[in-house]
Amino acid sequence: MNIADLDLNVLLVLDAMLKYQSVTRAGHALNLSQPAMSAALAKMRNQLGDPLFVRTGHGMRPTPRALQLAGPVKTILDMVRLDVLQQPAFDPAATQQAFTIITPDIGETVFMPKILAYMQTHAPRASIRSVAISSEGAGEALEQGRADLAIGYFPDLARAGFYQQRLFKNSFVCMVRADHPRIGERLSMDEFLAASHALVRPAGRTHLFEKFMEEKHLKLDVRAELSHFASLLTIISRSDLIATVPRDIGHVFATLAKVRLVEPPVQPPSFHVMQHWHTLVNADAANIWLRHMVKSLFDD
Repeated sequence: MNIADLDLNVLLVLDAMLKYQSVTRAGHALNLSQPAMSAALAKMRNQLGDPLFVRTGHGMRPTPRALQLAGPVKTILDMVRLDVLQQPAFDPAATQQAFTIITPDIGETVFMPKILAYMQTHAPRASIRSVAISSEGAGEALEQGRADLAIGYFPDLARAGFYQQRLFKNSFVCMVRADHPRIGERLSMDEFLAASHALVRPAGRTHLFEKFMEEKHLKLDVRAELSHFASLLTIISRSDLIATVPRDIGHVFATLAKVRLVEPPVQPPSFHVMQHWHTLVNADAANIWLRHMVKSLFDD
């Protein structure tokens, strides 16, 4: 017989009949009526080419063929119950899984320290890799399983096949060196437009602040164009340039270098920092743990 012709439900019937040796009791165990059990027993006999159970004065007795099948059938059903139907458990303390997170360099500075500190305590044998990819490339990487999660501002991922979860609301702030000679605690529009600026243009990503300024027809005197936010640490602390950055990274930089934060005279629209993942891993226990960790660390 070809396995494609076998109704695997007969294995359940066979297992129940071996256990109870009664059509009625086996039917109750499987929640099947007497006619349904009789039909299943007939189908099973036909498919396996053996009577399997013979009525005697002591109930339905298994034939040698039925007894021969008892062990293999139990093994198959146990494998289905344990390996197929049961959701695999994930133990962060024991896992050696390597997670890949997509986030820009600004995200590495904000997210990775807290994530690594948490994992060091709760998942000490796991590892994590951060990669910077454009919005278009991020979707492909998640879809192909090359990345587990994307954290940051990825508006292109708000589409079918992807899940997203809000982490916190972000806005913009100006950053200057701590002893800037001309900028005090407040910054007027005239001072802002007259000052020299450093502007970050991450490769393959839209800078919301620059887009906002263009829409308002406000032109900055840009003296330095950079690809990475991290470069601002030394540049701003050693020059009179102004950089307008997302507020979360501004607060981090203020603890790492001699810079201070000043509210801008105009405020571009705020935006939500999200975590994104693909349907491919939505039910995966390891990915669920990863998402819960990120949400707990950065939920505002």
